[in-house]
Amino acid sequence: MLWTEKYRPKTFGDIKGQDKIVERIKAMVENKNIPHLLFSGPAGIGKTSLALVVARELYKGENWRENLLELNASDERGIDVIRNTIKDFARTKALGNVPFKLIYLDESDSLTKEAQHALRRTMENFTNNARFILSCNYASKLIDPIHSRCSVFHFKPLLRKDIENYVKFIAKSEGLKIGEGVIDALYNSTEGDVRRIVNILQSCSALTNNITEEVIYSVVSAARPKEIKMILEETLKGNFISARERLLEVMLQHGLSGLDVIKQIQKELISLKIDDRKKMDMIEVCGEIEFRMVEGSDEFLQLQALLARFSRP
Repeated sequence: MLWTEKYRPKTFGDIKGQDKIVERIKAMVENKNIPHLLFSGPAGIGKTSLALVVARELYKGENWRENLLELNASDERGIDVIRNTIKDFARTKALGNVPFKLIYLDESDSLTKEAQHALRRTMENFTNNARFILSCNYASKLIDPIHSRCSVFHFKPLLRKDIENYVKFIAKSEGLKIGEGVIDALYNSTEGDVRRIVNILQSCSALTNNITEEVIYSVVSAARPKEIKMILEETLKGNFISARERLLEVMLQHGLSGLDVIKQIQKELISLKIDDRKKMDMIEVCGEIEFRMVEGSDEFLQLQALLARFSRP
């Protein structure tokens, strides 16, 4: 069984790091007075989990799944899913004491503009029978009429202490031993994406019960921060050839893409003991090189250009 499902929050109390949002949503559920909701924020921080908890708490018993329609807009992003699937579900009455059903539309920012306009009309016409919970990474991609019909909740990335508590809970449940530096390695390599953290832990547990920093980096296929830092230090000393060889070795060893390297370089730049003005120039170069890569330029050639720019006095 996937640990992401095994350890998915089942109650409001299980959801960590979003206390203010959970408090407001819980009050709505207790009063059975829920407007259309819009959840926005990065991936893996509890948006889907909270939507499923709302359904569980609202429709007590085993029939909560029958009153919930869960769709992923990135799979079905056209107008047909609004006209057919959603309308057919919203036309019928809910089972039980709650007068409305729930429609959860994940990654709703992937909907086309035509589908979004159809959705706003559907939200108006079937408001007596259904409530919508929309989830997205970028709320700005949704049209204004949808914003105005929803109560908007902006989810924040989880803090390091929340990640640490969650990892320790899983480790205790699964009999894992967490070594020094593991929490930082997980937090830095996933940027607080709890779903990815749980998947990484499950992958590591298949190798060993003794989870170390080395095991984490081998599973996520990322370079250790000190490896990237050594490359930068060599570059700043003017040792371009040495830095280039180290970079190639790290990329081949960990199977990194150019974009992966750029992101890790940008993170490590901040901790370098150099003048802030130099850091600003280096970050600007990172942005320029990343743009070239996205446009299709050769990755290793662009990374060499990056090191060459860094090596200049």
